[in-house]
Amino acid sequence: MSISRSWQGPPPASAPERPVQPTPTGEDSVFEASLRPKEFKEFVGQGKLIGNLHVYISAARKRGEPLEHSLFSGLPGLGKTTLAQILAREMGGNFLATSAPALERARDLVGILTTLEKGDVLFVDEIHRLNPVVAEYLYGAMEDFAIDVVIDQGPNARSVKLTLKPFTLVGATTREGMLPAPLRSRFGILEKLEPYPWEELVEILSRNAGRLGLKADQDALELVARRARGTPRVANRFLRRLRDLAQFQEKTKLDRAVAEEGLKRLGVDEKGLDAMDRKILQTLIRQKGRPVGLKTVAVTVGEEEETLAEVYEPFLIQQGFLLKTPRGRVATEEAFRHLGEKMPGGLFP
Repeated sequence: MSISRSWQGPPPASAPERPVQPTPTGEDSVFEASLRPKEFKEFVGQGKLIGNLHVYISAARKRGEPLEHSLFSGLPGLGKTTLAQILAREMGGNFLATSAPALERARDLVGILTTLEKGDVLFVDEIHRLNPVVAEYLYGAMEDFAIDVVIDQGPNARSVKLTLKPFTLVGATTREGMLPAPLRSRFGILEKLEPYPWEELVEILSRNAGRLGLKADQDALELVARRARGTPRVANRFLRRLRDLAQFQEKTKLDRAVAEEGLKRLGVDEKGLDAMDRKILQTLIRQKGRPVGLKTVAVTVGEEEETLAEVYEPFLIQQGFLLKTPRGRVATEEAFRHLGEKMPGGLFP
């Protein structure tokens, strides 16, 4: 039976609290734990990826070997952690989770690696943020299941090789392009998670509503799914808030009227944009088609540049509301149309 543990270190810089943010909040962690699928047959979506993992796991079990080191990439909230937990359970190993920012020093990593048993799964979230010094230790651990540890200092310093029990490293990243080439090359399995079509999100919402004891109309769930930005975590967060509203109004079920009112209260429009998304687009629209630098946008909306680039912009770009050009950010014709603004003449031929 798989045992889950986590290594807590200094938390990474958190994203702003927003109903549509894909990164988890503390409340999400508690809520998601009860709703996470425990087996592949319960996991909705990512069909090709699931099929591949079935093959790899089955073959590894027949050989009596740990699964090859695996890298899951994709936007936050799509199920990378859940898949790693299922993988550990399918392989019959224990599950230990940590994050790259928590591994500040090599001894943090060594302390974890030496506790792993054969077949255990070590999950490292945001692995592209791994300290380069720590990564050097990880290379040997992944390739040879051994690490060299320096004992003492100065003339008395000596290196001791520690043999590790064969384990599987599962790395998760939202920015695969930032992964060092030596680290990426040591993963035998590389899979990318894609945003979910709204039909699959309806299936997820329907299942989770049942687990929460919440009756819900199909059209209400469809409305929520269409505004959840292709992300199960966002959909589940909406569901939690709408359940509160339905209970406050003493409704026996979640209907479309409750769903519409609840999403309006959250500031989420029909395209899944929230107040900050619209503020960013309005900043660009006011420039009437002239490119705007990231620093200027950040100052105008009162947000950090890194947060804008990593949290806000990906969805706006995917949905065709924003363009990144060599000269700066530009609002698209779709952004003008959605916000009811008049297009500058000749801007978009």
